[in-house]
Amino acid sequence: MSTQTKFLLDESKMPKHWYNIAADLPKAAPPVLHPGTMQPVGPDDLAPLFPMELIMQEVSTEREVPIPEPVRDVFRLWRPSPLLRAHRLEKALGTPAKIYYKYEGVSPAGSHKPNTAIPQAWYNQQAGIKKIATETGAGQWGSSLAFAGALFGIQVTVFQVRVSFDQKPYRRALMETYGARCIASPSNETNAGRAILAQRPDHPGSLGIAISEAVEVAATNDDTKYALGSVLNHVLMHQTIIGQEAMLQLEMAGDDPDVIVGCTGGGSNFAGIAFPFIGQQLRGGGKTKQRRIVAVEPAACPSLTRGKYAYDFGDTAHMTPLTKMHTLGSTFTPPGFHAGGLRYHGMAPLVSHLKELGLIEATAYHQNACFEAGVTFARSEGIVPAPEANHAVLGAINEALRCKREGRSEVILFNLCGHGHFDMSAYSNYSAGKLVDQPYDEAELAMALSGLPGVPA
Repeated sequence: MSTQTKFLLDESKMPKHWYNIAADLPKAAPPVLHPGTMQPVGPDDLAPLFPMELIMQEVSTEREVPIPEPVRDVFRLWRPSPLLRAHRLEKALGTPAKIYYKYEGVSPAGSHKPNTAIPQAWYNQQAGIKKIATETGAGQWGSSLAFAGALFGIQVTVFQVRVSFDQKPYRRALMETYGARCIASPSNETNAGRAILAQRPDHPGSLGIAISEAVEVAATNDDTKYALGSVLNHVLMHQTIIGQEAMLQLEMAGDDPDVIVGCTGGGSNFAGIAFPFIGQQLRGGGKTKQRRIVAVEPAACPSLTRGKYAYDFGDTAHMTPLTKMHTLGSTFTPPGFHAGGLRYHGMAPLVSHLKELGLIEATAYHQNACFEAGVTFARSEGIVPAPEANHAVLGAINEALRCKREGRSEVILFNLCGHGHFDMSAYSNYSAGKLVDQPYDEAELAMALSGLPGVPA
């Protein structure tokens, strides 16, 4: 048995195309609707927010979309990222399973988010855009777009969810080091923010609110576009470089995954690792085994396991088009748990569609169990995962323990989407027993779901 730990691809093996799962779906995803007309949106409807190249990627059904060479040139700073075999974790768990993880924390910003921040900034630069507004939860997306903006001469404004703004001052410092302006959301800088603060001055914020603020800035300023770090089709497609590399690396290892695990908030890192493998299955390619694809989400914001599959707004102030997704309701505010990147009321339409088609499973865990898994992983493998990534770590550990109970030597692959070096206050709280598993408010959820927009069948 091989004891090799790292599986490294040469730069020449880095994928030259993104994979678009829309080309292989057995049934097309429901269209995005204009909230005024209830008709499918067209490119002109999205033009105030995005450059045309990204809009065309959003609606594309081409299986392969070329990655521009200037983008690949930046990717070479950290890509291809390593695939590692978790030998020590396997031993600690006493499992016959083989555990592999794709480590995206090697990027300059410490997570998978630059995989889409770099191309989004580049396409904006090519369109002559000088300013971009965005939102961020934990700060991984905001710092990634700030980094991309620095490379391509774009001024970046980031609305960071208030609870994360307070919990993660060093993420804010990283964004500012890259040259971005970081604002706690809800803020007094937008109509959307002021309306929220008028109702509740101490509002902890949410990704839905921060999206409203960033979209408002882009929609009301001709020189500014908007960028999103998850949820949208083109964002998920940009992340598929992860899974494509993992396929090549697992071939090097002589293995093929039985189970693929990713954490889910908006769906981008999960899509990145899983979509290329799902596409391979849909096309009937590769091995004939039917893999299990497991999405792991926070129990305090469980859109896939508790949300309704329905048309909803992507933001709280209802400035975005309507997308069909698993949603907790656009007015739902999740508790202030530490995995800020997973505190979103909805799930990516494509991920939601795959769940409806029965191609993926979903499970939800509370944060204490996730941090326990993260500590176990750190003490075995040396990497301290981000709170978001801890959900995938726990999912992989539970699959490995199932293999132990069943006496099965399955191959488990998960996406370790970022490190937790900016999240040590959360680990300190966990170690001190101060981390509380925060349930969501059932009455608030019911109210949010009752307010879903009415869409004719």
